[in-house]
This record gives sequence, C-alpha cells and structure tokens, in this order.
Amino acid sequence: MANAPVAPEKKAANQGSTVSRFLGYLKPYQKEMPFALGAVILGAATQAIGPFLIGWSIDNLITPGNLAGLIGMIIGLTLTYLIGTLAIRAQIFRVGAIVQKVLAQLRQDIFIKIQRLSVGYFDKSEAGDLMSRLLNDVSVINQAFGQSIPQILGNTFSLIGIIIAMLLINFQLGLLSNLVVPLMIVTTSVFSRWARARFRVTRTTIGELSARIEEDVSSVKEAQAFNRVGYNIDAFEALNAANRDANVDAVMVTAAFLPSIDFLNTLATAGVLAYGGYLAVTGAATVGTVTAFLLYVQQFFRPIQILSQFYTQAQSAIAGLERIFLLLDEPVLLQDSPNAVVMPPITGKVEFDQVTFGYVPGQTILDQVNICAQPGQMIALVGPTGAGKSTIINLILRFYDVTNGMVKIDDQDVRDVTQGSLRRQIGFVLQDNILFSGTVAENLAFGRPNASQAEIEAAARVANVHEFVTQLPQGYATPLGGGGAALSQGQRQLISIARAVLIDPRILILDEATSSIDTQTEGLVQDAIAALLKNRTSFVIAHRLSTITQANQVLVVQQGQIVESGTHAQLMKQSGVYANLYALQLGATQEQS
Repeated sequence: MANAPVAPEKKAANQGSTVSRFLGYLKPYQKEMPFALGAVILGAATQAIGPFLIGWSIDNLITPGNLAGLIGMIIGLTLTYLIGTLAIRAQIFRVGAIVQKVLAQLRQDIFIKIQRLSVGYFDKSEAGDLMSRLLNDVSVINQAFGQSIPQILGNTFSLIGIIIAMLLINFQLGLLSNLVVPLMIVTTSVFSRWARARFRVTRTTIGELSARIEEDVSSVKEAQAFNRVGYNIDAFEALNAANRDANVDAVMVTAAFLPSIDFLNTLATAGVLAYGGYLAVTGAATVGTVTAFLLYVQQFFRPIQILSQFYTQAQSAIAGLERIFLLLDEPVLLQDSPNAVVMPPITGKVEFDQVTFGYVPGQTILDQVNICAQPGQMIALVGPTGAGKSTIINLILRFYDVTNGMVKIDDQDVRDVTQGSLRRQIGFVLQDNILFSGTVAENLAFGRPNASQAEIEAAARVANVHEFVTQLPQGYATPLGGGGAALSQGQRQLISIARAVLIDPRILILDEATSSIDTQTEGLVQDAIAALLKNRTSFVIAHRLSTITQANQVLVVQQGQIVESGTHAQLMKQSGVYANLYALQLGATQEQS
C-alpha cells in the first residue's frame, strides 16, 4: 500500500483530440441538433439586437420626444426579450438532454470496457480507481459540460452577434472594444495550460483516494484485528492531504484567472466611455450610439466571463476525459480469435501439452507442464503456495493464454473457441466465494439468471442449501446484503456449490473449497461436493489432503512443475513429496485431536 500518491498518468495525445473524441458522442443525435442550434441562434439574436434598439430609441424617439413611438418600442423590446427567453429555455432543455444522453453512453462504455477487460488487467489495477473513473470523473464532466454547454453555446453565438453588431454600428468603436480580445486569448491560453496540468493531478489523486477508501472500508475487521487502524488513518491522511493540495493548487490558478478577465473588462469599458464620449462631444457619434456601445461592452464581457469560467472548469473535465479515454483505449489482451468457433457440448477431457506460462514476461510460473484428465476423472492439485496450482485453473478457464504449449479440452485448443461458450460449461467453487447484495434466489441463479424457481430449489436441495434457506425470514427472497455477512462461512460455501449445480457444468473446479469450513458444516459441504463431482471432470486444489484420497490423479506441483503424479495409494508407496506432506498433515491433525 502506498502512503503517497503516485505520479500522474500519462497524458492523452492533446486537448483538441480529447475534446474532439468527446464531441464524437454527439453523432447519434444529429437529427436533434438543428432544433437546438436554431434555438441557440434565435436566443443570441435577441440578445444582440436589444442594445441597438435602445440606442436607436434614444436618438430617434426619446430625444425628439416621440412618446407614442417610445411606447411601441418598449412593447417591441418586451416581445423581443420574451422570444429570447423562450428560445434560451428551449435551448437549455434540448441541449441539456442531449448532453445527459452522451454522459449516460459514456458511463455505459466505461462499464462495458471494465467488464470486457482481461483478468490480467485487474492484477495491476485498483477497483477504487476504476470506480472513480466511472463515477467521479463522469460527475466532473457532467458539472462542466452537462450544466454549462447549453449556456456556452448561447453565449458563444451571442458574442459573435455582439461583435458583428458593434462593427456595423460604429466600426471605430467596434475595433476599440475588441482590442482586448487578443489579450484575453493569450491570458486564457496561458492559464489553461497551468490549470489543465493541475486538474490532471486532482483527477489522479481522487482516483487514488477512492481506491484507498474502497480497500480500507472493505477491510475494517482485518485492520482492527491486526491493530492497523492508526497506520490506515495516517496513510489516508497523506492521500487526503495530497488531494487537498492538488485542488488548492488548481483553485489558485482559477482565482488568478478570473480577476484578470475582470480587469480587461474594466479596461475595455473605460476605453469605450472615453473614446465614445469624445466622439459624442465632437459630433462624430450620437449619444444613443455611445449608450448602445456601453451596453454592448457589458453584454460582450458577460459571455466572455462565462466562457472563461467554463474554460477553467473544463480543464478538470478534460483531465477526467483523458483518464476515461485511456481506460477505453486499454487493449483487451485476451480476445476470441477471428476464426473462433462455439465450443460444442464438452465431454470432459482436459490436456496440458508442454504448457509454459508466466504472468510477467521473463518470470515463468509453469514450466513445460503436461496433464491429461479423462472425462469424469477427479484431478487433485497439491503443493505449496505459489507453486502454480491456481495458475493451472486460470489456464483451463482461459483467463490467460499460455506462453508456450497448448491447453486442450476434448482435443480442442481453448484458444480456438469462444470464451463464452467455453466458460459456460465450466463451474467453479472458490475458497473465498463471493455473494452479492441480491436475494438468495438471485445469488443461486448468478450463472443462470433465467432459471426457474423450481430449478433453483432443485439445485439448492442437491447442495444441502434448501433446509437452511427455508428457515430464513423470507426464504429464497431474503436479501443477503453485501457479501452475505449474515450467513456463516459454510452457508456461503453451500450457496456457491449450489450455483455450480444449477449451471450443470461438464468440468468443475474446486479451489480449496473446504479449507475454511467449520467441522459441523464440513459434512454437509462434503456431501454437496460429492453430488456435484458425480460424472464430471474435476480439478480440485486441496488444502486438506484427506479430502482427495479418492482422486483419480494427484498432481504434486512445485516451482511450476509436476514433480509427482498418481493415485493417493501410489504416491504413498513412493514415500516422496506427497507422502511427506500427508504424514505431516496427519500428524498435525492427530496432535490437535
């Protein structure tokens, strides 16, 4: 566990490509865009025409004393701004709805990607960081784009309309008003580079913080048992402080940026007032024109201020998009080959032919392993931790591809069949089984969501689950809560066995399925396992060697190689590694009794 944040992730290609890719999500909604764009243009036009009408009214209605004309103009202005208000409301609703659809699709793409990534990816990634991308980063994007894009579109078109109107009314004053635009562009460009770098750090640190929270909250019991609470608090404090400092750093950039824009606003207003006043005094411009320009300058800087605020806020969103697109671009290393076929119904023959494998290049876990299991046989894998037993299981399920050699089922290379059709016919029961927050029935039907209640109950009876489930408050409809904490370890294991029964696999994998079971429940579990093993090829990682005496083959794995193989009786006669392990375990059991 790290106590301090790691370096930020690699950058995306550039900001433009990141934004362009995000805008690509708008393609499915092209038919909706014309209406939204029309509402934006109409709203911008009403904003741009208002100051002109006010200035014209001063020169042509108020100064000459045309009261009737002034009343008519007031009514006209009211209608103009009313139309603009309705257009802006329509624009916000329509554009906002499109953006929310885009964000929903982005979340969907992230979730689909996470589900499809190879198991190996999760060996080096933290669940909390992935959750942060799905939730926190998308939330930041929503705040920046979902709530602001409707305003940004409206203000962008308003700004264009205002610039055109100012240049048409008085070209000299229009040029003067726009002299600050280059300064704004330079200022925004400089601050955006600073802000983007700092916001990228904030997105990285919040991902690390989320990962830490997920890990520590799920292991509170272990932390208290190992007296690690103080250490965890200190570690969290370091990450929390790093996230705080990153956000403060980003806020400092924003705090310096906005006053700079306000200063340029004041500078432009003073320039228009001074030069416009001079033109009015000398008769080169009317009072109405100068008034209109002052109104335009205020309107001119309002969208610029909003755009500037959005621009700084967007840096955080773009940093979040970078992290999301880096995830979406993560290659799925283990895919079905273009010529992969559907695995036909399995009979149960499993072969390892000179299999060599390592999780990390250059580090071999299995070295030229040969295994041949005939249909219906029980194959027991024994050996020390780290010898390669679980790796053998992972290769049967094709969670990884072999480095050299071949894994075959029914004489078919597992790389030549689709992963779904292969795994659909393999069941497994793990030592650390996982239950979910649904009901008992939903947990039992995890591998067959469409199973009928009768099928669920039949599987439960085979696995010795039915009796204790019927005693629960709501029977099969009882919610289990996170991890099924209200159940005993044995009950959770029985549910895991019932899951495997329900999918009726031809190949079964048991990963130390009885190592954590209390003695009272062990009989029920053993009976359930015996029923499950019947007429199925099975691979059993054995913790208690007494449970595998009836295995057709016992494979002793050491340092990635099969050092002994045979039945229990044959290996005991050899007086080798297995016999020593069995004698040691038997002696320990007798001493405990």
